[in-house]
Amino acid sequence: MIPRAYARVFVTLFVAASACQSNPGAVPAEAVAAIDTATLMQHIRVLANDSLMGRQPGSAGEDKTVAYIESQFKAIGLKPGNTDGTYIQKVPFVGITVKGTPALTFAKGGAKQTLKWRDDYVAWTKHVAPSASLDKSELVFVGYGTEAPEFAWDDFKGLDVAGKTLVMLVNDPPLADTALFGGARMTYYGRWTYKYEQGMKHKAAGVLLVHETERAGYPFGVVQGKTAEQFDLVTPDKNMGRSAVEGWITLDQAKALFTMAGQNFDSLKAHAATSAFKPVPLGVTATVKLENTLRTVDSRNVVAKVEGSDPALKNEYVIYTSHWDHFGIGAKVNGDSIYNGAADNASGVAGLLATAKAFVAMKTPPKRSILFLSVTAEEYGLLGSQYYAVTPIYPLAKTLAVINMDALNLWGSTNDIMVIGLGSSELDDYATTAAAEQKRTLRPDAEPEKGFYYRSDHFNFAKVGVPAFDPGPGVDFIGKSADYGMKKRAEYTTNDYHKPSDEIKPDWELSGAVQDINLFLTMGYRVANAAKYPEWRVGNEFRAAREKQLTP
Repeated sequence: MIPRAYARVFVTLFVAASACQSNPGAVPAEAVAAIDTATLMQHIRVLANDSLMGRQPGSAGEDKTVAYIESQFKAIGLKPGNTDGTYIQKVPFVGITVKGTPALTFAKGGAKQTLKWRDDYVAWTKHVAPSASLDKSELVFVGYGTEAPEFAWDDFKGLDVAGKTLVMLVNDPPLADTALFGGARMTYYGRWTYKYEQGMKHKAAGVLLVHETERAGYPFGVVQGKTAEQFDLVTPDKNMGRSAVEGWITLDQAKALFTMAGQNFDSLKAHAATSAFKPVPLGVTATVKLENTLRTVDSRNVVAKVEGSDPALKNEYVIYTSHWDHFGIGAKVNGDSIYNGAADNASGVAGLLATAKAFVAMKTPPKRSILFLSVTAEEYGLLGSQYYAVTPIYPLAKTLAVINMDALNLWGSTNDIMVIGLGSSELDDYATTAAAEQKRTLRPDAEPEKGFYYRSDHFNFAKVGVPAFDPGPGVDFIGKSADYGMKKRAEYTTNDYHKPSDEIKPDWELSGAVQDINLFLTMGYRVANAAKYPEWRVGNEFRAAREKQLTP
C-alpha cells in the first residue's frame, strides 16, 4: 500500500452520473446489516497479531494468514473462486536477498566516490542468478528516461546505451504546459517501474534513480526497505533480459556524482524538463557486485466468489481486491521487529471479508458473479495481482470492474471520500451516486503528481484494460476539526507507514470504515446488475487496451 495523499485545500467534485446508472437500485437491507465495526475489528486483530509474524510471503506467517482468510471465506458461505474447486491460486516467484553490505563506487580518473549500502544507495537485481554486477560501467544521465511519441518527447535521442548504466530522475518532467504528461497528474512515464523497464528496453547494464522525497512521494527510508528480500515473478529467461542492477541513490550522492563529472545537477535537471534535452555521458564509471541468496517461493492468492443469479450473465465478474501481505520480521525500530501492517493491509482484508459477507447475505445475488481476491506480495511489487492479470482465472474481457481496498478509514465517519485517479472511468459515476446517497462527496487526489494510482493492486488490472477503482479515506471528518484528517494522514505516513508501529491504535474508530465499505458494496452491486460495462473516459491511457480486449 502507498500512503494516501491528503488535501491541502478542500476540493469538492461532482461527476454527473451516466445513463447506465439512471436507475441504480438499492442494495438489499440484509446486506447492509451484515457489516459491523465489531467484526471488522476482530478480523484486524487476528491479521495484525504478532502470531502471524508480519504476513510475509513465503513464510510461516503466510501459511497462517492464508489459512485464516480461506477459513473465513468458507465460514461466510462463499464458493471456491478457482476453477479447480479450491480457494487458492498459486503464485510462484523468486525471493532474492543481497548478501552483506556491498559498496557502490563511482570513479573518474584517480577520483573515487564510495556509496554506502542502505545509507547512500539501495540496489537489487531481478536476475535469477547467484550474483549480478556492474564492472566499470559508463554512467549516462538520461533525464527522466522518457520516450513519449504522442508528446514528441524522447530523452534518448537515438543514443545507444547498451551495456551502460543510466542515471534517471524520478516522476514526469515538471512542465508549465499541462497538455503534456497529464498536467499535474503523474503518468505511467513517471513511475519508477517504467524507468526500470526502459533500462531493459535499451539493454542497459544498470539503472539508478535519483531519490527526491517530494517528487517520489515518500522518504528515502521507504526505499531502504528494499534492502530486504525482494520478490519477482520468474520469466522464461529467468529475468536475465532486465538490467543487471536496479536501484536508487540519494539526492546528496547524486549531486556529488554530477560534481565529479564536472556537471551541475540543478542545471542538468532543469534542462531535462525540456524536450530539447539530450543524454549526457558523465565520464564516470560505476562498479558494484551483488551476491545473492535465492529461494523459490510458492505463494498464494486467496479467491472466492458469489455466483450471479442470472444464468446469462453469471460468467461475467466484478472483482474486489485487497492484499494480505506485509513485511514480516525485519529491522528493529524502537525494540519491535514485527511489521504487523494493521492499517496496511489487515484493515483492507477485513473490508474484503465484510463485503463478501454482505453479498452472501443477499436473498437474491446480483445478476453477475462477484469475485473476492486477496492477493500476495503487493508490498514487493504488486506481484499477486500481476500474476492474476497475466494468468486470469476468468477472462478479463468478461471482467467489468475491479474495486480495490488498500487501507480503510480508521478514524471515524467523513463527509467525503477520496478517489485516486478521479476522472479515469465511469466507475466514478457509480461512486458519485452512492456517495450522494450517503450525503457525501468525492474528493480528488490532491497530489496527482505522485502517481498513487500506479501503486496498488488495481493498477495491474487497469494496465491490461479493466476499469479499476482505487479509493482512499476522506479527510473531512464529522465532528472533528477541519485539519483533523490531514493531521492523521501525516501522522500515519511519518510514524507508521511500513514500520513495526503500524499496529491497532487506541483512537481507531471504525464507523468510517463501515461507511466506505457500504459505498464499495453499492458500487459493485450496481455494476454487477448494470445494462452495460463501465468504460474508461476518452483520453485515458488505459482505454485503448480495453477496446482491444473487448474487440471480437
